[in-house]
Amino acid sequence: MNFTETPLPGAYVIDLEPRRDDRGFFARAWCRSEFAEQGIDTAFVQANLAGSARKGTLRGMHYQKPPHGEAKLVRCIKGRLFDVMVDLRPDSSTYLKWFGVELSAANQRMAYVPASFAHGYLTLEDDTEAFYQVSAFYAPGAEGGFRWNDPAVGIQWPITQGLVISEKDRSWQPLSV
Repeated sequence: MNFTETPLPGAYVIDLEPRRDDRGFFARAWCRSEFAEQGIDTAFVQANLAGSARKGTLRGMHYQKPPHGEAKLVRCIKGRLFDVMVDLRPDSSTYLKWFGVELSAANQRMAYVPASFAHGYLTLEDDTEAFYQVSAFYAPGAEGGFRWNDPAVGIQWPITQGLVISEKDRSWQPLSV
């Protein structure tokens, strides 16, 4: 695997190194020792799959409050999506900065989102599926979020019209409130 650190310290884009032959390919999508070499010592406790029927479906921006913060390893297994992470560590030099990357079934990229970051994504094609592993079990009382278009963060989404957003995600307040 090739790890590229994003402008947000501790967050990575990960490219697989497939080995190809006449049968197809084989690649490691997770290797504890390779992640540890990057300083990522995350134990995943759950894997989630999310399918979105329509292009322009926005899920986010979500996080879990300490001590239930969760790191995520996100991959798009069908279609394409724009994956976004926001640094919520108040003592970080990149506090409230965001980073986005296109993940697709074709490019096989993954995004590592550290705990204490918010996460969300926007589908760029119909019938898109995301698969992600998380380092903490969902704790309903620790759930947090903020509006996808919060001006304090200024995420530049590639699609802004005709979005499909759940009532829950539409109801999040901006961080400044």
